[in-house]
Amino acid sequence: MTLLTGETEVFSSQPLASSRCVVAFLARRQADTLYSQQDYQQLIALLAQLSEEGWLLSFRAMFTPESAATPMAMDSGFAHPWDISGAFEAPTLSAAIAGTIRLEEAGWAKLFTTEWLIGPREFATVNGSGPDIPRDWGFMAFWEWNDAWCEASAEQRVEYDAECDVAFKGDLALNVNIAGRHRLDWAHNWHHLGIWEIAAPEVADRAITGHEDAADFMFTTSRHVIGRLRPLSELLLPAPY
Repeated sequence: MTLLTGETEVFSSQPLASSRCVVAFLARRQADTLYSQQDYQQLIALLAQLSEEGWLLSFRAMFTPESAATPMAMDSGFAHPWDISGAFEAPTLSAAIAGTIRLEEAGWAKLFTTEWLIGPREFATVNGSGPDIPRDWGFMAFWEWNDAWCEASAEQRVEYDAECDVAFKGDLALNVNIAGRHRLDWAHNWHHLGIWEIAAPEVADRAITGHEDAADFMFTTSRHVIGRLRPLSELLLPAPY
């Protein structure tokens, strides 16, 4: 896979042999649903099976695959139209596509109306420059290059990447863990997905202010999603939960 943009001081590309793909989801709970306790048990069993097949089922697992077995997602309904949001990482593109179908058929489709977004990993994970602290919140940024970026010269794009790198270094200084970057442009309007682990919502606010100061959004249109990280075993419970 060729890189859509070049590597920077913060972001390095994955080995070319890497075939892992993100499976992001934005899910809205259905008001009238036939979702049952049996569906719940089927989903929990399927998540365990996906883990055995090499899926990473939380943001945390993208950083420490060997020690993060609990499937997690963001409880995002307090700020967004999506009740839960999050991202898994599948071993391959074919596994990612098949996995969404398996989840829907196991009962997910009875509980949620979901937008699935799938794409290959492009850049490696980067840890925040601070102590290992609780990071109980997640943040996802979807973005696409706008017309100004399309019209920019190669030199302008390189200069832009360098300026954005300053902002990303500011994120790391806030002890944000960045799960690299995934590409979505092969099948979606959004070009990229960035995933963060953060300690609190105000951390994301401070970080985004740094990106605004660096004119990050001069060349992009973006969608940001934030939420508290909770086990899927809680978020998938039949109502009331």
